[in-house]
Amino acid sequence: MDWRLAAPLGFTYLAFFAAPLLILLAMSFAADDRFASFSMDSWVKFWGDPFYRGVVYDTVRLGMVAVLATSALSYPIALLFIASGPLVRKLLIFIILLPLLTSVVIRTFAWIVILAREGVVNQTLLALGLTSAPLNLLQTELGLVIALTQIEMPLMLLPLVTVMQQINPSLSDASRALGGSKWRTFFRVILPLSLPGWIAGATLVFASATTAFISQTVIGGARLVYLPSLIWQQSMVVFDWPFAAVASVTLLVAVLSGVMLFSLLGRFARTT
Repeated sequence: MDWRLAAPLGFTYLAFFAAPLLILLAMSFAADDRFASFSMDSWVKFWGDPFYRGVVYDTVRLGMVAVLATSALSYPIALLFIASGPLVRKLLIFIILLPLLTSVVIRTFAWIVILAREGVVNQTLLALGLTSAPLNLLQTELGLVIALTQIEMPLMLLPLVTVMQQINPSLSDASRALGGSKWRTFFRVILPLSLPGWIAGATLVFASATTAFISQTVIGGARLVYLPSLIWQQSMVVFDWPFAAVASVTLLVAVLSGVMLFSLLGRFARTT
């Protein structure tokens, strides 16, 4: 193939992706926003403060919790999808795709109404007598995880359903014929074969949840600080561009590390 055919894509990549990343990395070593001199002060300030190290940990943990929550809910829905007929499958596909057809801002503010002290969740719990007073769900990590689970669910379900559709049903039948229970069949047959779909979904959910600035800011509020909101604060409020660049590079490395981790799991799954 003539390399000139790929030249436009290569130049676009350099101009709009590689070059901005290099500028961002260089800015993280700047002593001020004028690039007059360079130093490690911003990096030392960031990693030398336990608060900012905690922000990095909380951001990565939020992504992992979102992956676990979406996985726990996606597998039952995927199993229902596989066992259903064409009409139910069409309905499930519509329900799965519905969050993607709605603006993230609308979905986030809808969750404010749902999770508020006078919202649907609290009113239901009070009506059932499960609690004597409204729960504080907004501006808590629990409320944020609940919202992110619904928002990110399609990113987990679509790859999972695609892979599980390709699993030969006779394998599950053979497992049950040999005396395997439903749980044993799931853990020994379905789960290993669906692992590539789960890895693809987990990668998407982790990357999206850790960078979900709107959801983290609106639902989490000022009480919860994650890297996206820290970057916005340092760049648009404090105007400390070198420090914001350090936080941005840290977020990029954290997301890429998670993606590489899931990629390694995928290679392990293909070799077992």
